[in-house]
Amino acid sequence: MDLRGWWTSWPSRRSRVLDVSLAGGSAVLDGAIMWANTSSKYWLPGYAVALVSAGLASGLVVRRVYPVHLALASLVVGTSAGGGPIAGLITLYSLGAYAASRWTAIAIAVTSYVGFLLVPSPGGSSGSFAASATFGLLFMSFPLVLGMYMGARKQLLASLQERTSRLEREQHLLAERARAEERTRIAREMHDVVANRVSVMVVHAGALRAVAARDPERAAQTATVIGDMGRQALEELRQVIGVLRQGEDELASADPTLDDVRDLVGQSGAAGLLVDLVVYGDERPVPAAISRTVYRIVQEALTNVHKHAGGASTRVDVRLPPDAVEVSVVNRAAPEGAVQHGLPSGGNGLVGLRERVVALGGHFEAGPSRDGGFAVRARLPVPAS
Repeated sequence: MDLRGWWTSWPSRRSRVLDVSLAGGSAVLDGAIMWANTSSKYWLPGYAVALVSAGLASGLVVRRVYPVHLALASLVVGTSAGGGPIAGLITLYSLGAYAASRWTAIAIAVTSYVGFLLVPSPGGSSGSFAASATFGLLFMSFPLVLGMYMGARKQLLASLQERTSRLEREQHLLAERARAEERTRIAREMHDVVANRVSVMVVHAGALRAVAARDPERAAQTATVIGDMGRQALEELRQVIGVLRQGEDELASADPTLDDVRDLVGQSGAAGLLVDLVVYGDERPVPAAISRTVYRIVQEALTNVHKHAGGASTRVDVRLPPDAVEVSVVNRAAPEGAVQHGLPSGGNGLVGLRERVVALGGHFEAGPSRDGGFAVRARLPVPAS
């Protein structure tokens, strides 16, 4: 028997006080009862029977941890040398409530009942065998059944508490995951809106500085383009903030189309990039999520060309087969002496594009091309409906 397990078995201070009080009170009462009612039918004298009963009652302090051991001790010692009724009732209750196996508890109770019928009581039998059998059955079955009920109830409550705790932990993890996904989404949207637009504006500003002195008319046109792009960036930023505040419906009125892709390509061309757009297939409406993703792919790819391969010729292809939308942005290697604008890059743009495409069930690839340039390709399936 592990005494450390017994010492830590009480769930609360109240339980400890209860068990100690039950053990002390039962020892006093059972000892007095057996001293007063012992007959010569027991092997031991009256004072010894009283001491045995008090000792068995004192064992109630371990009733929560060792209910089976306590019941077996009461069965063997109590039946042969005498045991008090109060400790017997509490032992049977503890057996039903705390025994690990319900069948073990029933077997010990049945054996105790048989022993009760075979061994005479301390005061002798004053009634019929049927009356003794009925009394013994009630005496042993009631506390056992009550203990089993209370034990099952405690197990159910513990199971419900554990399930509640598990659900709370899972809810906390889901909330943390949702917050992480929302942070990623916000960062991706802000990158698409701010970083890409501002990068192209920086390129235009560099061109403006280069032509301001020798070509005032073109400088004015470039300044107008910068102003238009700044307003577009502010409008898109307002839409993103609206999404964060009100949900995805706020973005539905601003879904980009192929005309917006053409404008995007035109802005890059106005900034000095040699870029062509070719659309294959009949243009048709596509889901908003797909149109936004196509727009972001072209936007991010052209921005990367501005950053890393200024002056490189670039081709944008949009294919519209019946079941998908395919987009590719391929640029050649930057010519020698090409102007490098030195724009900062966090390396998250292509990662965000891959996340968008994969979330829609599509395929995305980006990497160097055979001629030394860079290629970005994606295929987005269009639902049949």
